[in-house]
Amino acid sequence: MHDLPHIAARLYGTPLLVARAKLDVILGALAPRLAGQAISFDGDAAPSAEMAVTPDGIAIVPVIGTLVARSGYLGAASGLTAYSDIADAIEAAATDPGVRAILLDVDSSGGEVGGLFDLVDHIQAIRAQCGKPIWAIADEAALSAAYAIACTADRLYLTQTGEIGSIGVVAIHVDESAADAQAGRAWSFIHAGASKVDGNPHQPLSDSARATLQADVDALYGKFTALVAERRRLSPDAIRATEAAVYRGDQAVAAGLADKVGTLRVALADLGTSLARPSVRSPVLSKPKETTMSEQTGDIPVLAAVPSAVEATAEIEQRLRTEYSEISAISAQAARLGITIDAADALAKGIRPEALRRTVLDQLASRSDAADLVAAAPTGATPKAETESPIVRRARDAAARHGG
Repeated sequence: MHDLPHIAARLYGTPLLVARAKLDVILGALAPRLAGQAISFDGDAAPSAEMAVTPDGIAIVPVIGTLVARSGYLGAASGLTAYSDIADAIEAAATDPGVRAILLDVDSSGGEVGGLFDLVDHIQAIRAQCGKPIWAIADEAALSAAYAIACTADRLYLTQTGEIGSIGVVAIHVDESAADAQAGRAWSFIHAGASKVDGNPHQPLSDSARATLQADVDALYGKFTALVAERRRLSPDAIRATEAAVYRGDQAVAAGLADKVGTLRVALADLGTSLARPSVRSPVLSKPKETTMSEQTGDIPVLAAVPSAVEATAEIEQRLRTEYSEISAISAQAARLGITIDAADALAKGIRPEALRRTVLDQLASRSDAADLVAAAPTGATPKAETESPIVRRARDAAARHGG
């Protein structure tokens, strides 16, 4: 049994990015109990929502349940997912050399505003740095805050009965003054600052408090619609014209809010196929004929007769992605030893992973208390890649030598 009146502060008087149907469920379940009464979480805990990696190297990152800035001890029992946990899972997949692509498995009706837009920015920064494709599927729901996350993906699928949209913002105020009077309770607020007690549940919502809350909702709505418009390549007016409606299956694709109707299995198969063929991003000497397969299957467009120069460009691009993944892994290992490596800077300078690994090992060997390292190419001939001495073991050996 847990006394949870603090949940009210996260539910009332603050903007939320949650679908109306889900909000109704939350209010129906919690509203009678939020006056200091206890809530008992009985039965089985929510299903595990851990990242999994397929044999093809595709990391499946779950985005499931009600989304919150912090879940705390309530997470496992009540199906809450913290934005920070989603960020950690995506970052782990992006820096894992064995992961080639990421698929967000979304089944959520949304949640809190706090932390959402920071997560979206983080996802886009990770994709730009690692170069790995990030796809998403609504299986069965990607609504409100969950849709904000899903639409950051390069490609968005949903099942036949899957729901996406609810692009809107809501805030709730509960006026308990009549119930207080009926119960013989009278509340007095002694405060400094005219807005200090605005929106409290023991007084009717004042005009000024309503205007302030509406302005906050409107500002967040503008930010939400701008995000969706940019990612889905639609106009902000088109997004606002949805009026926070929910779209299912083919309707979502027709509205431009999703790319294809398909199951998780279909999304994984299509993503794996896209990894097996070259991705052409550079201009070519002669314009080849484009296939129309994407119009029939929803796949990423490919070029029919690719010149050899373009094939070489694609191979270089894939090699750079692989090298960056390895450099990121080295950076993560070095960070655990208190050494900072700028992975992007190392890649820009053309430092190969084996050379960077040797540089880190040499630095650790020469000074056991190393605190920072600026990536720089080693002089002279490029040493051979270390195959038997990981960073951690070399650091331990170096420390032993200095201790001796």
